[in-house]
Amino acid sequence: MMAPNMSHNRPRERVTEMTSLVGVWWRCMRLSVAVATLVCALAPAASAANCGDDAGGFDAWLAGLKRTAVAQGIAPAAVNAGLAGVSYDPTVIRLDRSQRSFKLSFEEFYTRRVGPALIRRGQTLMRTHATTLDRIEQRYGVPGPILISIWGLETNYGSDSSGKFSVMRSLATLSYDCRRSEFFTAHLLDALRIIERGDLNLAQLRGGWAGEIGHTQFMPSGYFKYAVDFDGDGRRDLEASVADMLASTANFLKGHGWQAGQGWEPGSANYAVIKDWNKAEVYQRTIAVMASKLAESR
Repeated sequence: MMAPNMSHNRPRERVTEMTSLVGVWWRCMRLSVAVATLVCALAPAASAANCGDDAGGFDAWLAGLKRTAVAQGIAPAAVNAGLAGVSYDPTVIRLDRSQRSFKLSFEEFYTRRVGPALIRRGQTLMRTHATTLDRIEQRYGVPGPILISIWGLETNYGSDSSGKFSVMRSLATLSYDCRRSEFFTAHLLDALRIIERGDLNLAQLRGGWAGEIGHTQFMPSGYFKYAVDFDGDGRRDLEASVADMLASTANFLKGHGWQAGQGWEPGSANYAVIKDWNKAEVYQRTIAVMASKLAESR
C-alpha cells in the first residue's frame, strides 16, 4: 500500500531538491561575487603597502620588512639592531632623482673626474702599498693600477668617504620607494646580514646616499659576498683597512671573471668585468684609461 504513495510523491521531492540546489547555487554565486569584490577592493591597498612615494606608509612597511628579514633567517637581534630608529629620508629620494654625471660624454666625464693631482696621488699610493698590491695580485690576479684607479674614482682615495649618510636609513628609504624597490630591498637585507656577521654595527654603517660602503663604495650585497679580511684582524673592514678594501675589490673582480695577466682595454674580457663594477660606459672607460696611465708610471 505504501508503494503507490511513494511513487506519486517522487516528482514533488525532485522539484523540492532542485529548488534547494538552485538556492544553494545562487547563494554561492552571491558569495563569490562578494569575495571577488572584496579582493579587488583590497588589492590596490595590498600593492600600495609594498612601496610608497612619501613617508606616509613607511612605518607600516618597515614593520613588514622586519618580518620578512626574520623569515629569511636573519637573527631578530640583528634585525632590531640594524633598523632601530630608522626613518624615511626625503633627501635620499631627491638625490636619487637628480643623478646627472653619467649623462656626460666620456671626455667631459674624464676631465671632471681625473686630473693631474689624482694621478700623482695614485702613483704615490701605489708605491706606499706596493707590497700589499703585489700580494693581492698574486692571490686574485688583479693588478694594482686597476685597484688604485677604482679607489681614486670612487672616493678620491678615501677623502670623499665621509659617511654622511646612514646606510640603513638610505637603503630602507630606497627599498620603500617604488622606483627600484626590489633592487634596494636585496641590499637592505644583506646589510642586515653584515651586522649579523659582526663586520660592522649600525653606527659604523655610514656611507653614500645610495647605501655604498667604504673607500671603494661597495653596495651591501657585494660587501657581504666579496669582502675579505686581508689584514688578518678578524674583521672585514672596507673603511679603515686599506688591505681589506683593496683585496675585497680584487675579489669582486675575480669573482666576476677577471683574467690574471691580461689587459683591460675596451673589447677585452677584463674590460667586460669592469662593467660589472659600474654599469655606466663613461665610468668603465675612465677606470681603464686611468689604470693605463698609472701602469705606465710603474
